[in-house]
Amino acid sequence: MITRRSLLGATAGAGVLALAPSTAAYAADKGTGRWTRAVSANGWRIDPTAIATYRVAGSGASVALRRGRAAAVLLHIARRWHYEIAPLDTGEGGGITAYTSRRTVRADFESNYLSGAALALHPAAYPLGGSEGLWPQQEVIVRDILLDCEGTVVWGGDLTPTKVSHFHLVAGPGSRALARVAGRLDTSQHTEFRTQTAGMVADPMTPARRDKARRLPRPR
Repeated sequence: MITRRSLLGATAGAGVLALAPSTAAYAADKGTGRWTRAVSANGWRIDPTAIATYRVAGSGASVALRRGRAAAVLLHIARRWHYEIAPLDTGEGGGITAYTSRRTVRADFESNYLSGAALALHPAAYPLGGSEGLWPQQEVIVRDILLDCEGTVVWGGDLTPTKVSHFHLVAGPGSRALARVAGRLDTSQHTEFRTQTAGMVADPMTPARRDKARRLPRPR
């Protein structure tokens, strides 16, 4: 299983410096339940006919997501994680998961997989309420990815219970902000993203980028 220690090798190979891990503890969620609503917790309708399978650019990994704007934004997150944190196509850590028809959830935000408006990256390494967190330098990258998404996405590391592997849309289907962000990040529209490497995105370590990332609102 991928952990922060095993991810260190992959991160170093991508040219990203990894620092010592945080000792913060994560509270496990003991509850289970069945999601019975017609929409997921983030307001997207649950519709299996709206789901399509996509390849994560630059990798051998594929994932099922909601077509259109949702897929454009979530695939950008997966692409940057693959290049800058750890590969998603090695079979380690649970790889990448997203849409599911299984309605059992342990936290309300897990219902967002049902609508294809969420994904999990290395979910076996970073499960709901798990004790493993990201290295500080990896979290800087995640914050920078959220900056790319301009408030349309929330990270599971900021939720209660925590799920470090998790990302979901907080912008609704009719959101103008989501339309703008998706249009900017859609690989089918912008060829520069199709062969992305870690060096082809804005440097997340610059003071200006880090300051902007810190200013992004977080769930309360």
